[in-house]
Amino acid sequence: MTMQSRIAVLALATIALVGTVSTVEAGARPMLVRGETSPPIGAVQFCHENPRDCGSYKAPNKVVRLTQATFDKLKSVNLTVNRAVVPATDKETYGRIEYWTYPGLMGDCEDYALEKRRELTRAGWPASAMLLTVVRDEAGDGHAVLTVRTDRGDLILDNKTDSVLVWDQTPYHFVKRQSAKAPTAWDQIEDSRNIMVGSVR
Repeated sequence: MTMQSRIAVLALATIALVGTVSTVEAGARPMLVRGETSPPIGAVQFCHENPRDCGSYKAPNKVVRLTQATFDKLKSVNLTVNRAVVPATDKETYGRIEYWTYPGLMGDCEDYALEKRRELTRAGWPASAMLLTVVRDEAGDGHAVLTVRTDRGDLILDNKTDSVLVWDQTPYHFVKRQSAKAPTAWDQIEDSRNIMVGSVR
């Protein structure tokens, strides 16, 4: 069974999802970016191997209008991909320290994020509103999530949780994300929140 088929089957089990769009506070503070930065090496490798998925945006700088229907879609995609993919490191799956790709049976954090972006793209969502993002997690380790830009704030789809949260409600320190202007460019994130992670003393 292909990944798309597995996700379609699992999606049938996620119709009754807990939570409403009202849980996202109107006017939530968006991420602040402060200029271009270098892309992760895995992102460069992914675009080299998947050039069709890294071409120019058809519509740059798009923001999704968050309704109950779009919020439900985000929760469904997050949950179904989280359940469809077995977590495994790139070393375990590919014999490499870092390798970004669409997942098969197993995948690392960035593979989950890539698959969620692909599922939303197939559903007609604008690519420039769905940005791969690098953070530091609770232990201070590198972690990748998918940021979805909406008119009610930047929402995070994460393989560590089935909840869809506003970015500043997560326990992460945000480092950089894909640019909303060009998919091969990356922006540095200004995250001034006082978040304690394992690497900070």
